[in-house]
Amino acid sequence: MKAAMAALDIDQDPESYLAWHRALDESAADAMLSKRELAVRAAVRDVVAREVAPRAAAADRDHVFVHESYQALAKAGLAGLIFPRRLSGTGDTNVAYAAAVEEITAGCAATSLVYMTQMHAAYPIMIAGSDELAERYIPPLLTGETYGALGITEPNAGSDVSSMRTVATPHADGYRLSGAKTFITTGDRADVIVCFATIDRSRGRDGITAFVLDGQWPGLSRGTPLSKLGMNGSSTAELFFDAVEIPEDHLLGEPGGGWRIVMNSVTKSRISAAAQGVGLARAAYVRTLCALKRLHGPRLPDEAAFALATLRGQILQGRLLLFAVARQVDLAGEPPVGQIGIMKQSCTDLGWHAAREAMRILGPYGDIADLGVERCLRDAKVTQIYDGTNEVQRMLIARDTARALKEL
Repeated sequence: MKAAMAALDIDQDPESYLAWHRALDESAADAMLSKRELAVRAAVRDVVAREVAPRAAAADRDHVFVHESYQALAKAGLAGLIFPRRLSGTGDTNVAYAAAVEEITAGCAATSLVYMTQMHAAYPIMIAGSDELAERYIPPLLTGETYGALGITEPNAGSDVSSMRTVATPHADGYRLSGAKTFITTGDRADVIVCFATIDRSRGRDGITAFVLDGQWPGLSRGTPLSKLGMNGSSTAELFFDAVEIPEDHLLGEPGGGWRIVMNSVTKSRISAAAQGVGLARAAYVRTLCALKRLHGPRLPDEAAFALATLRGQILQGRLLLFAVARQVDLAGEPPVGQIGIMKQSCTDLGWHAAREAMRILGPYGDIADLGVERCLRDAKVTQIYDGTNEVQRMLIARDTARALKEL
């Protein structure tokens, strides 16, 4: 027990944390990163080692929102990687962003969920909002002054966005929003909410419209944060809208153009989820290797060494896939839906598989909460569900394959 507990020193000692993760970097993956992308990863890793990882276990245990951890990343100028400098971003690549989310997740998955949700809320405003909306709402999200949320999922319309029931009724001065959203990350404290609603249910996806809401507007209320399996340092809540008045200038894009905004945004959100999967797999692997070294010294039992060898290869494959698809987004803008689906499904399945395998390798130690591998397993499960369930991803991949067959 003492040997396994000692493995947690890597979270509480920044230099130990950095040494372990640097030692386990893979040159094949590093070769895919530019000098700037490597520098971003190093900067993020340093903040994670000093400000994020030491708080992770307590945030999970006590269900405390990871405010300080996100603020540390924001204050270091690392929260707006894919946004332009005029909006307080750094103008970096999607590959740099993917590497950053992986690093944050390896230290604290809940912090990575808050981190990526800020981007998910800001991105639709940037691509579809007016300059005035972008300048008002995006910089505070990226500097940590405000929190944001993305209101898509509804109680009876999870992955099927086109069947949502939240209604925005046009009137002389804008719209009145009525309905409810559920499973909204940071929904209980969001200062800015990008909300999708229908202006005409009979039009299906062509009725979906996007809006920016101020979290203090009358008619907006929030449910008590939901109790969850994992990601306990991040809050998830319901949102309720009772004839919320939305000014005309808070419309994103055109009326009925919300579906296209969702589709343009999911590429970014699925890169986020995929990076979380790789980060969780890496966290489980590092914790397991560290614990086994404390138990057995540098020569591990053959069975454990062989199992870890398999995991190492799988994690490298996942990281290469993540970086390759993110690079494709940087170069081409919108890669095929099948490529995005393969990345999201494969990498998040990797996180779940690696955490389960790590627990198996550790035997009775795998279930010890203080070691943190079981936390990786709990955190990994939701990544297979949000940002398009992995069942939906397989459906999209199958459709993409069918289209290719028709061309043969």
